[in-house]
Amino acid sequence: MTAPQRPALLPLDEALSRLLAFATPALNPESVPVGDADGRVLAQNVVSSLHVPPHNNSYMDGYAVRCADIAASGVQLSVSQRIPAGSVGTPLQAGTAARIFTGAPVPTGADAVVMQEDCQAMPPADGADSRPQVQINTLPAAGQNIRRAGEDVARGDVVLSRGQRLGPAELGLAASIGMASLQVARRPRVALFSTGDELVMPGTVAPQDMPPGAIYNSNRFFLRTLLRRMGCVVSDLGIVPDQREATVQALREAAQSHDVILTSGGVSVGEEDHIKPAVQALGTLDLWQIAIKPGKPFAHGRIGEAHFIGLPGNPVSSFVTFLILVRPFLLRLQGARDVAMTTVAARADFTWAKADKRREFLRARRNAQGGLDLFPNQSSAVLTSTVWADGMVDNPPGCTIAPGDTVRFVPLSELQS
Repeated sequence: MTAPQRPALLPLDEALSRLLAFATPALNPESVPVGDADGRVLAQNVVSSLHVPPHNNSYMDGYAVRCADIAASGVQLSVSQRIPAGSVGTPLQAGTAARIFTGAPVPTGADAVVMQEDCQAMPPADGADSRPQVQINTLPAAGQNIRRAGEDVARGDVVLSRGQRLGPAELGLAASIGMASLQVARRPRVALFSTGDELVMPGTVAPQDMPPGAIYNSNRFFLRTLLRRMGCVVSDLGIVPDQREATVQALREAAQSHDVILTSGGVSVGEEDHIKPAVQALGTLDLWQIAIKPGKPFAHGRIGEAHFIGLPGNPVSSFVTFLILVRPFLLRLQGARDVAMTTVAARADFTWAKADKRREFLRARRNAQGGLDLFPNQSSAVLTSTVWADGMVDNPPGCTIAPGDTVRFVPLSELQS
């Protein structure tokens, strides 16, 4: 009897495309203070109702002048007024200068600001004019050192776009146009649990007392942290026993109040892998064998309105598949436009002699010479590789790597925030 043929491995790009197609943004927007919106995704455009800056202002401390009054360097002008930031001067009289400070409005009539290093303060001149004097030791050009009204932002400009993920710079820009709150997508509610009778929580059993075959549950900790960094509201449901009834019950309860259920382990087809039949009993499931290494087994399904995502149990596999598949899915669920993984070209300072038929994500880090070193053990169970590395080499199927080759490098810092 001929054994059933295994389905072909799914290319990563196709798997990601399918997964993102399921992530129709459906999280209702909510208003949050600008100071609390870091990492959130905008639900509507932010339009400026004013110019930034609101008026012509000085780039630096110096003197506001009329260029027509300075025919040659060394000209002395009376200082008619002093304009600190936060105050407004009077129109500048011909033949005078205004002492001005960084950010202060440039008075009407002035068409340049001369930095104080190019000027020399002088005592009042003899005669009726008792005002202090300034000697201008350079020839100014019109517009010099003046920041024009609306130069940064013009009234009516869209300064931040719907689907943009907010960071420190974006929040500062929103504040600069007077926004006190922003409309952002609601945080995804994610239920997280692990499966496996071999799993033990740190602190419950001392290392020397660990029973044979037991391992500490590391996946739970890095997945929970990654989810929170993604802005998710996480319900940590702990470890579910390798029993079908317990798995069904955990999934049923999680689906009632969460947008996503994320599990690690139990997505293979072994006798003790109960996730697949449990999800199918409650909803629908697509079990994908993806052509990546590490991280081949991956599952997506629906239980009611909740998405189900099953990650492999090996820690590096779980870590990598979260970064390259789950992260963009969660961003798209919040309406984010840009979910693509960033790669940069880098020089390999290592040898990778064995080509694999799958697309590989090799843990590597940048060295002092500007190249990349490779962690010596690329096993999917070696979590130390993810701590040592500061990125991954995205190696296409069937490719070897020699020292000096240009490779695609994925910085981990961009995927873990």
